[in-house]
Amino acid sequence: MTVAHNPVIRGFAPDPSLVRAGDWYYIATSSFEWFPTIPIHRSRDLAHWEYAGHVRGAVPGDSLAGVPDSGGIWAPSLSWDGERFWMVYSIVRSVGTRYFDLDTYVTTATEVDGNWTAPRRVAGHGFDPALFHHEGRLWLLNMQSDHRPEGKRFAGIVLTELARDTLTPLGDTHLLLQHERLIEGPKLLHRDGWFHLVLAEGGTGFEHGVLVARSRNITGPYELDGRPLLTSRDDPSHPLQKAGHAELVQTPTGEWFLSHLTARPLDTAEGPRCPLGRETAIQPVTWDADGWPRLRQGGWHPATDVDVPDSPAPSPSLSPSPDGSDLSWPWSTLRGYPDPSWADTTARPGWIRLRGRHGPESLWEQSLLARRITEHSAEAEVTIEARPGTFTQAAGLALWYNTESFLTLDLTWAEPEGEPQRGQQWQGRGRTVLSLSERDPESTRQVAVADVDPHTSTTLGVTVEGAAAQFWYVRNETPTPIGPPLDFARLSDDHGPRLRFTGSFVALHAHDLVDAAFTADFTNFRLTCKPG
Repeated sequence: MTVAHNPVIRGFAPDPSLVRAGDWYYIATSSFEWFPTIPIHRSRDLAHWEYAGHVRGAVPGDSLAGVPDSGGIWAPSLSWDGERFWMVYSIVRSVGTRYFDLDTYVTTATEVDGNWTAPRRVAGHGFDPALFHHEGRLWLLNMQSDHRPEGKRFAGIVLTELARDTLTPLGDTHLLLQHERLIEGPKLLHRDGWFHLVLAEGGTGFEHGVLVARSRNITGPYELDGRPLLTSRDDPSHPLQKAGHAELVQTPTGEWFLSHLTARPLDTAEGPRCPLGRETAIQPVTWDADGWPRLRQGGWHPATDVDVPDSPAPSPSLSPSPDGSDLSWPWSTLRGYPDPSWADTTARPGWIRLRGRHGPESLWEQSLLARRITEHSAEAEVTIEARPGTFTQAAGLALWYNTESFLTLDLTWAEPEGEPQRGQQWQGRGRTVLSLSERDPESTRQVAVADVDPHTSTTLGVTVEGAAAQFWYVRNETPTPIGPPLDFARLSDDHGPRLRFTGSFVALHAHDLVDAAFTADFTNFRLTCKPG
């Protein structure tokens, strides 16, 4: 047997949808406002996973400009009908409102890293759609939302049959189940004459869990199991919290496994915080004498280490990290793909040239390249060359959660020391500085400023240890801290007054708020994440 160490996909990788096609297992995860859209990983043994591609073209026009933080693509569901992969997902355009303004789409491909068909919109009652293939028929599962003042935001699970060729509804929509607790993320499977409905329950935070219901008929009525299949909500000391949003898969030898999301919290004065975001884990499952699924280890708590079958072929070797010349995965960008018009790797070989556009609070055109932080101990550094001539131009290194929560160390312009702003930039006076800033939902503050030589390159860095993030720069060939350690744990789903669903990144960024002409060159980017 092989041992899988949970989480098996580490860092921001929520809402895993797991399928098997032949000897390969595939997992699709949510991408929200980030590109590439709907990342897909693959494995032969459920323990070792590699990036396998993404759904290119999932967003019509390849733009999520204006979509709010934590909007975009929620909970895609991947399925395999024996010939093609199917993906169904919702693009959510309102977050934290009574109305879930969303569009639901279906696309297909013969290979996950191949060409996906142009997405076709289907009728959607809410987010978290899923497709179920059974005896040649195609069914669409959904949660329904009642936006009325007296309605329930999570008003039950519905099922509609679709025509396979046109994706138009066939017959009525069926209400399968309602529950006093929040239920979402429905998945269906058929086993031993039972239709098993696997449900995410309790929301996606620390109350998260997995429930199962079943019926002899696909349209119900469905009977709920009397206990959860998976949760960690009753054990706040468990290292894997937020366990939920699951999907079952059967191995070629008849064993069963469950994919689910989880998170690894830090203990802070404000309570548990999960800056790495929600991640992907695997659990072995058996079936009890009454035909209900149960965790193989007993109980309902997720296990950190689990035995999985040995691979029928050599496990894939993970692709090496790019040297910066390739802006594909594991690089990510906000609300659109990287474009040579603002992210150029050819102008100066070995360097990435970013042209500044909107500021870091923009929902539209940010020049930002980001990499997921996957461990609570991490370090990043990069060398930058830029000549800012005004305070509206800046470029540097960021720890990023969203447009309301980030930490930045930027190369920018400032007035001569001790002088107020009186247009000195138009007089050719001023200085080049590093500015350390902290953005929080409630405020923005400049933490520290340091003068640097405007005529040489500058190496910037940040070291993360648990909840502390210490920024630094190289001065006289020596790493020199700038400012005090900042609170990395605030870059999490769990901080702030609004709903947040993503994870933390380290990012290169640039902005020019006047004419988008300022450029900054970056080289020798390095990110090291050290497992605890």
